Amino acid sequence: MPIKFTLRAADPTKESADVLSIFVWALGSAGGKKKKSEKTVLDAVDKALGGQLSKQIKKDEFKGKKDQVLSMPTFGKLKADRVTIYGLGEPGVISDGDLRTLGAKVGRAANGEKAKRITVGLPEGLESRLRFVVEGIELGAYRFTKYLTGDRKPKAELGQVTLTIEGKVSASHKAQVELGQSVAGGVCLARDLSNEPPNELYPESFAEAASKMAKAAGLNVKVLDYKEIVRRGMKLLQAVGMGSDRKPNLVHMSWTPPNPKKKIVFVGKGITFDTGGISIKPAAGMGEMKHDMSGAANVVGLMQAIAAIKPDVEVHGIYAAAENMPSGNAYRPGDIFTSLDGKTVEIVNTDAEGRLILADAMAYARELEPDLFVDNATLTGACVVALGNTCSGWYAATEEAATAFQSAIKASGENMWRLPLLEELRDQLKSDCADLKHTGDRWGGSITAALFLREFIGNAKNWIHCDVAGPAMADRSFAWNPKGGTGHGVITFVELVLDAHRGSSSPAPDA
Repeated sequence: MPIKFTLRAADPTKESADVLSIFVWALGSAGGKKKKSEKTVLDAVDKALGGQLSKQIKKDEFKGKKDQVLSMPTFGKLKADRVTIYGLGEPGVISDGDLRTLGAKVGRAANGEKAKRITVGLPEGLESRLRFVVEGIELGAYRFTKYLTGDRKPKAELGQVTLTIEGKVSASHKAQVELGQSVAGGVCLARDLSNEPPNELYPESFAEAASKMAKAAGLNVKVLDYKEIVRRGMKLLQAVGMGSDRKPNLVHMSWTPPNPKKKIVFVGKGITFDTGGISIKPAAGMGEMKHDMSGAANVVGLMQAIAAIKPDVEVHGIYAAAENMPSGNAYRPGDIFTSLDGKTVEIVNTDAEGRLILADAMAYARELEPDLFVDNATLTGACVVALGNTCSGWYAATEEAATAFQSAIKASGENMWRLPLLEELRDQLKSDCADLKHTGDRWGGSITAALFLREFIGNAKNWIHCDVAGPAMADRSFAWNPKGGTGHGVITFVELVLDAHRGSSSPAPDA
């Protein structure tokens, strides 16, 4: 369930909570009123605790530096059971991403303390950045517990967060809290979808979940079922799904405001389970392949956030979904299929299925003639080899697209790195018997995958391809949680849309 956030202009030490979290600038910093107000809060806590806080601060050499944390019980002397102090460092230095990460620490700590209610005291200077704290708390507190029962089910869940600020609470402040919840809600939806077991989430049930969200959020949605896929000639998508009794589909969600200034299209890979097909994967770790629909989950989560934000930008979220299974009907290495845009493709390895379903989805999506065209997928192990499992790779067809995307990455704080589209590697995709092979040699695998996808963007000039770090991605601050599924990239995509909105003639959402 979403957390209920309450924003108040109040003394945080007077609020009832299981945990009181206080953010402070570096002690003794040149923060003007910030320094004075922080001292007042800490002095109030110290007085209530009979001087124990100041002793602990001295013992731990706590100076309010960035990433410093001090925690201690209150022994019933405050309305909170425990007080935790988080250092922000020097005023003017901490980034929005840092604030989101700090919020995530608060959310995780609440889980560790089995807290149902927490209060977060924010110092002067953070009033315009409430969104990032809210996002972090929601994402840090995330847990997927749907299938836990009995003693395994958590006995407590964070349900209420009170944020206190100095001065008056304005409409802008409240709008920021709402924006933070909208963005975090989209990420958590993506995580939930990715964490579903493959016997529960498969192309049809995935489409039902996406359609339910879209209709509830006021988005337009249409689903192309298997018959429609066959009728339209999406033979690459059809081929990948042939080995499963659960047939593939394509889902198209859209947000279309009056007189939009720009159009952005997002396309995601939705392999709800990947055995590798005839080129079957090793058994070890195959259970993690339920996450191979993370790119599609990101698109669904993004569209939920877009529906709540309501930007002055036309946004389309499209994904193709299939189950890649081995059977007597499965596609094989050596097969040749014609893509939606007419190019013939020779199959080399059935475990390189994601780029095939993306190719048909992108050929479908390019007909929308977007100003910016973004695809994202857990596409290649080669990208993880290159960048590790905490960083996603991305490619850009133009410097204009690269500049826009890099700005969004900087704003999101997510860990993504640009890789080159090396033209000399394109020869690896030449086939002796078809227009293209769908994989290249062993080396440069992420690059050749991107070059293959580029064949299907048509006249879409500004194209971005994201090779999203896979399901083994480590616990990285706000972006991921242990067993947290996906979500990496959603915040960047939201920022991309918000940047486009701010460039329009309409007022921007509070952010």
